[in-house]
Amino acid sequence: MNKSRAPLARTVDHAHAEKTFARMTRNSILELRIQNLDEDGYGTARSEEGMTLKVSGTVPGDVVLAVVDHVAGGTAFCHPKKIVQPSPLRSKNPPCRESADCFGCPLIALKYVEQKNWKRGMILAELAKYPQLAGCHVHDLMSPDNLIHYRTTAKLTIAGKFSEPCIGIYRRASHDVYNLGQCPIHHPLINKVIDAVRKGISKGRVPIYNPGSKMGLLRYLMVRVSTHEKKAMVTFVTAKRSFNEIHHLGRFVQAAVPEVEIVVQNVNASEGNVILGQQDHFLTTKKYLTEKIGEVTFRVSPRSFFQVNTGAAHLIYSQVRDWAALTGTETVLDLYCGIGGIALYLARQARQVIGVEVVEEAVVDAASNARINGIHNCRFEAGDAAELLEELAEELNTVDIAVLNPPRKGCDHNVLERVAALSPRSIIYVSCSPQSLARDLAQLSTLGYDCREIQPVDMFPQTVHVENVARLEKTLKSA
Repeated sequence: MNKSRAPLARTVDHAHAEKTFARMTRNSILELRIQNLDEDGYGTARSEEGMTLKVSGTVPGDVVLAVVDHVAGGTAFCHPKKIVQPSPLRSKNPPCRESADCFGCPLIALKYVEQKNWKRGMILAELAKYPQLAGCHVHDLMSPDNLIHYRTTAKLTIAGKFSEPCIGIYRRASHDVYNLGQCPIHHPLINKVIDAVRKGISKGRVPIYNPGSKMGLLRYLMVRVSTHEKKAMVTFVTAKRSFNEIHHLGRFVQAAVPEVEIVVQNVNASEGNVILGQQDHFLTTKKYLTEKIGEVTFRVSPRSFFQVNTGAAHLIYSQVRDWAALTGTETVLDLYCGIGGIALYLARQARQVIGVEVVEEAVVDAASNARINGIHNCRFEAGDAAELLEELAEELNTVDIAVLNPPRKGCDHNVLERVAALSPRSIIYVSCSPQSLARDLAQLSTLGYDCREIQPVDMFPQTVHVENVARLEKTLKSA
């Protein structure tokens, strides 16, 4: 099939396009040339009438036969039936051949150097929306050693019947569960556990929960791996207590995968999308894993928030410490500190570190982690960041370094105002969202803090996600 036949972008005849979309239905087949990647990792193309089509598992420059899965909001979502002509940007030996169906790792078919370029370009595009950020330098992406098998935590849905259990992730825009096999992103121990759980469900005839009928038992599977201990923790989330089935399933999994040292049953009878319920029942005497990032040891429980890529987390923590340039005399404020990762990583080079976190359980874990590391100059406060900042402003004479590590939505404006009011010499902002990062950096520029540089870190290779560490310095006019 000749490459020239693949349609290119053209002026849109909207009336004609609407008629074409009315005819475009599920399973329609089109030949397309992929032009770009959107922010979700779909390859984008245009039909001959100029309408947008999004094709999973494709890269710019591919010529494909695409099958329409569904049409919504003026866009057709498709999967590739055949790669007619592969793009020069396409990896010749991608780690996974099922990415177009699974779509958990949208960039996995793209050569890794092109993944890095695309992510840096995405960051630059967000910064370009704010003229005041024009002077901020964005470094090349920093990559962890492991580009596959890096993910140490998996939260998976269990569906189907005990005779043929399906364990995996939801397909995009669907309640269908994609049945995962040997996922190249998961740590190998996670894949071993998934395989053992499947066999154990069938062997024990364990009933799987059906959200439609609200009958059955097993709902979700969570697996955590400690790369330090080379051990695993397995959590079965069930609709009710029903000890017997889970006890036998846990024993089966431990026999099949001896590295599983912790088995937990979590009971979640709610009908929402929240995975964990309030009740944990340990089926083993051991209740936590031990993980290390650099020289800091962490205890990780079933509910602990912990970075899923320890190699990339080490890069981020080290970058924060380098830019903090601590001498041992500083007071450091760590907002959204979680279980204390960054705070504990900085503590030995600071006079004192104060961590603030809204989740009380995480604060308990942070204090415990400080104790097991013999760190006595850290304290952790539970509560709303804005409210605690107001209290800390009355207590502290000075804050030298402020570290912000908010959730994806970024910081509320009043939090940024109160951080700036503390007048730290530097602010180091760690972000998982280029969009909210750019917005908050622009707001901080109006509060007397200029972003000098950003170091992107590829926390999630093969996906569209990227972490950023930004260094901001107080301007002379705000001094």
